[in-house]
Formats: sequence, C-alpha cells, structure tokens
Amino acid sequence: MKAQSKLEQQRLTGSARERSDIARGYPIAVASAVILSTTAIFIRYLTQTYNMPALVLAFWRDFFVALTMLISLVIVRPNLLHIERRHVAYLVAYGVILTMFNSFWTLSVSLNGAAVSTVLVYSSAAFTALLGKWLLNERLGWVKAVTIAGCVGGCILISGVLEPGAWQANTTGILTGTLSGLWYAGYSLMGRSASQRGLNPWTTVLYTFAFASCFLLLLNLSLGRFLPGAAIRPVNLLWLGNAAWGWFALFLLAAGPTVAGFGLYNVSLGYLPSSVANLILTLEPACTAAIAYVALGERLNGIQIAGSLLILGGVLFLRVFESRNSSHVMSTPQINSTPASTEEK
Repeated sequence: MKAQSKLEQQRLTGSARERSDIARGYPIAVASAVILSTTAIFIRYLTQTYNMPALVLAFWRDFFVALTMLISLVIVRPNLLHIERRHVAYLVAYGVILTMFNSFWTLSVSLNGAAVSTVLVYSSAAFTALLGKWLLNERLGWVKAVTIAGCVGGCILISGVLEPGAWQANTTGILTGTLSGLWYAGYSLMGRSASQRGLNPWTTVLYTFAFASCFLLLLNLSLGRFLPGAAIRPVNLLWLGNAAWGWFALFLLAAGPTVAGFGLYNVSLGYLPSSVANLILTLEPACTAAIAYVALGERLNGIQIAGSLLILGGVLFLRVFESRNSSHVMSTPQINSTPASTEEK
C-alpha cells in the first residue's frame, strides 16, 4: 500500500508539474512568435533599401546578437558566461545547426521566393514532431497530427503559394527549402536537449550565435563566389559602408527582436516539448502578415485571413487538449487491482 501511495503521489506531482509547464510555456512561445514576426520588417528594409546580400546580413545579425548577449550578461548575470568544458562541443554543434538553418533558409528564399520558402521552412513542424518522438521520446498522437496539418495548411494559405506559378521552381530549390525546415527542426530539438542538460537558455543563445557568426564568416570568405547572397570579396562584408541608418537598423534587428525572439523560444523549450513549441511558432507568418497590414499598408485577402485563423485555431486546439488531458490525469483515481488487494490482506 505504501508503494502504491508513493507511486500515486509521484503521478500527481508529475501531472501538476506538466500543467504548470504548459501554463508557463505557451505564453512564452506565443510571445516569441510575435516578436520574431517583426524581423521581416527590418530584413525587408535592409534588402530593399541597401540591396544587402542575405548571407552577409545573416553574419552581421548573428554577430550583433552574440555581442548584445555578451554585453548584457557581463552587466546583468556574469555567472551565465561560464560553461562547463563538457558542454563546449555540444554548443559548437548547436551553432553549426543554426548556421545550416540560416544558410539553407537564405538559399531557399533566393531560389524559391518568399512564399514557397515560407511553406517549406515550416515543414519543420512535422519534422520536429517525428524527430522529437524518435530522439527525445516526446508524445506524438492524433492531436499533434491534426494540429500539424492545420498549421502547415494555414502557412500555405498565408504565403500565397496557391497563386498560379508560385511553385515554378526546380528540384534543387524545393530540396533546399525542405532542408531548411529540417535544420529548423534540428534547432528546436537542440534547444529542448540543451534545457534537459541544464544549460541556461540565454547562455545558449550567446554561444550558439557566436559560433554561428564564426561559421557564417567562413562561408562568406571561402565560398562567397559560389553561394548566392554571400560576400563575393572580403570587402563586401562591409556592404553598408558609411550608411549609418543601415547599420543602426541591422543592430536593432539583432539586439531587439532576434535576441528576444530566439531567447524566449529557447526559454519555452524548457517547459514544452520541442514539437509543441515549434507548432506554436507557426504563428509567426500570421503575425507577420498582420504587422505588414498595419505598419506597411499591405492588404490581406480572405484566403490569408482564413490561413491565419487556421493556425490560431490549431494552436488553441492543442493548448485546450493538453490542458484537459493533464487535468484528466490528475483527477483520475488510481484503482487497485483485486489480486493486489487480496495479497495485501
């Protein structure tokens, strides 16, 4: 009886912790999606006003993120700068995955255009769910499957890939875009794994972006002539030259929405399974469309509005189901079997 009572207490404690994690993780992940959606405005400004190559932009963005985090932690939490030697190789690998995601995403945009690349990168929702089940033993049931279908469907409607000619891309472009989704899933899984290893999410942001900026610098300097959007010559790294407003916008992009967005996403991965957090992040294109409507005067048609509602509905559906499921587990009494009762007597 004492053993059963102990197991029951552990079950209730685990369910209570799960409910608490869900209650904390969801708003943090939603805030991350909203904040990250603002990055499109800065990137559009830099690419349209200054014709800034994408991989050059990605390098400076990652560099300024690492610089901002370094200065912030030195002032606020210097103890978070320290990492154990056993975590160094892990964070280097995490930085490589971030680099690959940035690179494939950039190449996908250049080969496929913004609409198709957006849909392909959010194939990460399905990749994350499948890989999370395989590598991290995360649950994958019909609820997540329905949510994945709804969120990816919403991204399709918002991005405009149903327009005639949107998919007039070659096999290389489609493969590149799909790989960007796979690397994005890898980033999510590494974030969840980092939390399980006890790494602080802000420490993780600092070192992954620092390593990624180093790798992107090497890509620009060594493969600039072969990669679209890279620095053809070393001098092209200083593409903005004396454009003070350009440098300011680039620094603001990194120090503001990128730091806050990726930082909060990493924090949410400490509370939520990677598949759930990644699904919530599919709110980003819907938020971007809404911001573009308000700030840039871009029109939203009925299909885009329907896509936004489909994503929002999918995320809410998952939230309500998981909340009810954890409540049901807590309220279900542990029933002793008859043989056990007889044996106890």
